[in-house]
Amino acid sequence: MVLMEGRRKITELLLLLLLIGCSASQIQASSENEPDAIFYEPFSVSFEGRWIVSSKDEYKGVWKLSKSEGHDDYGLLVSEKARKYAVVKDLGKAVSLKDGTIVLQFEVRFQNGLECGGAYLKYLRPQEAGWKPEEFDNDSPYSIMFGPDKCGSTNKVHFIFKHKNPKSGEYVEHHLKDPPSVPSDKLSHVYTAILKPNNEVRILIDGEEKKKANFLSANDFEPALIPAKTIPDPDDKKPEDWDERAKIPDPHAVKPDDWDEDAPMEVEDEDAVKPEGWLDDEPEEIDDPEATKPEDWDDEEDGVWEPTKTDNPKCSLAPGCGEWKKPMKINPAYKGKWSPPLIDNPSYKGIWKPQEIPNPSYFETEKPDFEAITAIGIEIWTMQDGILFDNILIADDEKVAESYRLTTWKPKFENEKEKQKAEEEAAGLSDGLSGFQKKIFDLLYKIADVPFLDAYKPKIIDLIEKGEKQPNITIGIIVSIVVVLLTVVFKILFGGKKPKVTVPETVRPAAAEASNTQGSSEEKEDESEKEDAAAPPRRRPTRRET
Repeated sequence: MVLMEGRRKITELLLLLLLIGCSASQIQASSENEPDAIFYEPFSVSFEGRWIVSSKDEYKGVWKLSKSEGHDDYGLLVSEKARKYAVVKDLGKAVSLKDGTIVLQFEVRFQNGLECGGAYLKYLRPQEAGWKPEEFDNDSPYSIMFGPDKCGSTNKVHFIFKHKNPKSGEYVEHHLKDPPSVPSDKLSHVYTAILKPNNEVRILIDGEEKKKANFLSANDFEPALIPAKTIPDPDDKKPEDWDERAKIPDPHAVKPDDWDEDAPMEVEDEDAVKPEGWLDDEPEEIDDPEATKPEDWDDEEDGVWEPTKTDNPKCSLAPGCGEWKKPMKINPAYKGKWSPPLIDNPSYKGIWKPQEIPNPSYFETEKPDFEAITAIGIEIWTMQDGILFDNILIADDEKVAESYRLTTWKPKFENEKEKQKAEEEAAGLSDGLSGFQKKIFDLLYKIADVPFLDAYKPKIIDLIEKGEKQPNITIGIIVSIVVVLLTVVFKILFGGKKPKVTVPETVRPAAAEASNTQGSSEEKEDESEKEDAAAPPRRRPTRRET
């Protein structure tokens, strides 16, 4: 019996060892099949000692390890407003950006919103390039800068790469054209840049592709990676006799004898008649009958008290009050200062341009010659606190980045979105309206970047930011921006450069110029009238007030 019991236990032990061995093999096989991240920082433990905070005096901002609001997940927190921040992490090894796919990914949450500040990462070149972690600053050399930035008219997810020109030896910053805008909420968002060996770069926000570009395309980066073959000759000078005037005053023109340059623009209307019922003896303003002398008024110190003035109610019932004067009218004899008409310039040679010469910095390449990265730095200046960085990742496989998004970012985002939805419903906003607003604001930011709207960009950005703070006025914001757009269109059609017309002999350019000047002054008067309308009724100030 004892022998049999011993054999049974040995058999069970062998089976257990076999089972453990099979499980270990499966785990090892699974580990071999699933590629790991090159670098991953979840901030699950203190960053102190692992990340190095810049010791430079200008970086006063305090970094903290902090939980994301509503979660047990930790991140690196921007804890103070209106500060510069700089911190860097050595990767321990150089990461090549040349050979295959490289994925750069990280999460950012603007817990208090973002009005003016950056939240981008810099992927730094080796320290041999001339920088030290303790002295990390804005000038520390990087290969790629990537992430959100928003302030005033700037609202973009930067993607900038620095590339050494093999001919000049100069490092040039190449900025992604038309980058995506920054999400306008307080939720966690994940930013992904995928660099492919076929020169393609893709920018994802929350796993959704927002921009695709080619490193070699002049349409995608400014300035283009490959320089122009020719450049204007810096030593070429415009000849002294080069005439760029397309039109010149007619040297043979003579001022007509009946042209009176001294005639006034306006004259008194002799045909005008004083309206019936005009109150000549009534003043336009009278002492306010409701005004009372302040109890603390001291005649010796403050002077004799006088009541404030108010509009005379009798004048509102009559055509007018006070001394009547004949109104002014346009002088039909007014012609303004005479100037000779313009004619084609027989010496006109066109607008001068320097001749083109071969560009000494021109080179050709089949792919960018990226320098390796050895550290990740965050160097920002922000007016907001509450910016939380998390789950910083470098990988050589898109699936790895996607896996991290699904396991680290997605649950947080869904939780925050549900909480936001509940808050919006409590405030009387529907989820459909919220989604609609987000799309509208993203579209409006793109409209603000249209070149011919540059003069109105600050005004449009200001309207959008007001809408983001007060979602219930979205429709009003849209209407306001439509008004701005219509104003621009009307100015282009009717207020811009006018087509060239033949000026009759009796109408000279000076007179037309005076007319245009008058039109612009009317616009200013209209603006002044709006300001006056918004101002309170005019009162005579007391001596104490003066």
